[in-house]
Amino acid sequence: MDISLQELQSAAVEFAKAGGKSTLNYFKKSFDLEFKSDDTPVTNADRNAEKIIREMIHKHFPDHGIIGEEFGRENENSDVVWVLDPIDGTQSFIHGIPFYTTLIGILIKGRPEVGIIYAPALDEIASAATGLGCTLNGSEIHVRKCDELSKATFLTTDVTTYGEHGFQKPLDSLLESTRIHRTWGDAYGHLMVAAGRADIMIDPILSIWDAAALLPIIKEAGGSFSDVHGEETIETGNAISTNKTLVKQIIPLFDEVS
Repeated sequence: MDISLQELQSAAVEFAKAGGKSTLNYFKKSFDLEFKSDDTPVTNADRNAEKIIREMIHKHFPDHGIIGEEFGRENENSDVVWVLDPIDGTQSFIHGIPFYTTLIGILIKGRPEVGIIYAPALDEIASAATGLGCTLNGSEIHVRKCDELSKATFLTTDVTTYGEHGFQKPLDSLLESTRIHRTWGDAYGHLMVAAGRADIMIDPILSIWDAAALLPIIKEAGGSFSDVHGEETIETGNAISTNKTLVKQIIPLFDEVS
């Protein structure tokens, strides 16, 4: 199978925009809200967006695999697997907060090589592929140079989940050590790190469809994407996006976490 990263990246941008823009038909308007078995929300906007993206993948790349939050896995042993989160930040979406995103990551032989974060309500799209750099709306972006936690802006999605996963002590240290912290994060927080608008984004819990798009974007923006133990992975259920200096100060805060 001939694989062109540039072709896949261009297609992923097109597909993310198509799926993401469909959510605007529901955003701040009428939508159906349900709760899954894990008590996380889902709307018909999520499902419709993923259907659109899946249909486009089937049409253009019928041999590729797909892993999606709403409709599961198909042909996941393919060399190329698309990983979809049609609305990352559903809580933002249902509350009318424009920080929700549509995520597409592409795995090639199991490695995340292409990442797209599209914020439909803000019309911002971050795009990256291994070795091709990272852009935001077509302009190259890089993580910010910040060498001390005391100068850093720290983002996260929900501080209550840290204690639930055994990360309360590291969270307390970060809140005390950093200059400022803000929430309503989700994938948009990682985009902010890649764009140099913030310095640290931490997710104490996330799934593969949350993470697959993030790793290429942060790396190609010159940053560090790892789990709380410093491993560059999308598989362990948590993530830190930051620059290569601050990560060395953050990881020791999690050393006591098993």
